[in-house]
Formats: sequence, C-alpha cells, structure tokens
Amino acid sequence: MRYDAEHKQRTRARVLKEASAAIRVDGPDRIGVATIMARAGLTHGGFYAHFASKDELLVAAIAQMFDEACAWFEELARDKPPAEGLAAYVGFYLSRHHRDHREESCPIASMAADLPRLGLEARTAFERGAARLTTLIAAQLQAMGRDNAGVLAVSLLSEMVGAVVLARSIADTEHSTAILRASRHTIGERLGLAA
Repeated sequence: MRYDAEHKQRTRARVLKEASAAIRVDGPDRIGVATIMARAGLTHGGFYAHFASKDELLVAAIAQMFDEACAWFEELARDKPPAEGLAAYVGFYLSRHHRDHREESCPIASMAADLPRLGLEARTAFERGAARLTTLIAAQLQAMGRDNAGVLAVSLLSEMVGAVVLARSIADTEHSTAILRASRHTIGERLGLAA
C-alpha cells in the first residue's frame, strides 16, 4: 500500500515525538529503535523509511525538542510586555511541573550531561538549538533595555538549567522545590521581572 507525502510526514512526526520523550527521560544511549517504533504504533522495519540510522533519528529528535522549547517560550511570552513574558518563561522553567515531567522538559536540562558522549552531528544540532533558545531570551532582555543581553541570556539560561538539574537530583521534594523557588526569586530580583 502506498501512502501520500502527508502520511509519511505525520508518521515521521509521531516517531520524533516518541523519540524526543524517550531521550529526555532515558537519555540518548538507552533508547532503542524497536521500542520507539512500538511506542509510535509502528513496526521496527518501518523505521528505515524515515531515518537512515539511530544517529540520524537522534539529530532530528534534538532539533524537534528545541523546536518545541522555542515554541513554548514564544507562547509564554506572546502578547506580554518583555519583562512579563520573560517572567512567565522563568516561572515555567523553574516550576515543579518542569522538574517532574522530563518527557516535556527543556532539552538542555534533560540532555546536557549526555552531550560529550554523542557524535559531532548531535552536538552540533544541540548547539544550534541552545543558541536559538538563548537568542529568544536575549531578545526579551534587549527589549527590556538590558545591556549585554546576549551574555545575560547565557547566564540566565545556565542558572535555570543548573537549578532544574540540581532540583531533579535531590531526593527530598521540599528541598528540591525550595531550590527552584530560590532560583526563581533571585532571577526575578536580579532582572527586575514582574512578579
């Protein structure tokens, strides 16, 4: 049976969605093509109609994760003054929901520790995605009139990623939540973000 191009695109999108969630939760080294395809409701053999290799899937999934992360940022900031839009993103990023739902998580917080072990193409895709997200943050900061918006955006994203990674590493839920709350507060104070 032959399928049209739209069907193939929808199927590829389904595979990427499942791969992205699995990579965020289990890490890129622990995912298997057969498992991803089964989660997408497809056979293992169908994989090669969409990707030449697991490495190609990984690169595409990283790009997909950053597409989602950037879209989420834009959605949170839409129709808000710059400080309020950035505050909404910081609030989301440093939330219990973001900490607890790795399958939806920012790819930086989910994958950064895995990147040194991945191939050049995957690291390059990750670098491009991180730069896109940093640029969105920098644009908000620049619109707020902040000097050195690019440098400040890197610092802000680094602090948020670090807080989420640390909060996920703490067994005590109250302590973990306190880390997120403290980071949210200090970022808000430092940047003059709306409450």
